[in-house]
Amino acid sequence: MAHDDEYAQHERMFTLSEANRLIPQLNSKLTSIQQAKAVLSRTKEDIKKASAQAQYGGGSTVGHLYILGLQQVSANLQAIQELGILVKDLDLGLCDFPHLREGRVVYLCWKLGEQEIRWWHETTTGYKDRCPLEGLA
Repeated sequence: MAHDDEYAQHERMFTLSEANRLIPQLNSKLTSIQQAKAVLSRTKEDIKKASAQAQYGGGSTVGHLYILGLQQVSANLQAIQELGILVKDLDLGLCDFPHLREGRVVYLCWKLGEQEIRWWHETTTGYKDRCPLEGLA
């Protein structure tokens, strides 16, 4: 029964080829997220100052950039998650794809910048424990 519970927690299972076909889309969405996060980082201090002065009618010339950055991160992250892909680390661009192996769920592991998926790991481990796909039957 544990197998059924484990399988049920993932809406979608990916074959290696299905996951690899999504890499260009992931590259685009994660790059957009990272660009938006850079805008958020650059405008964060101005937003903090404006927030602290809000009761005095404070404002910010970068407020619209900050809001657009938040929306860009949110929309792209949601689009990735709706595909059934698990985002593990936005800064690294680290994603996992649920994959059925020998009747159990494992994760195909991919990081932004990699041309294709070449790694996998157990659902109970993570990036530091990933194994080469040659070991995936």
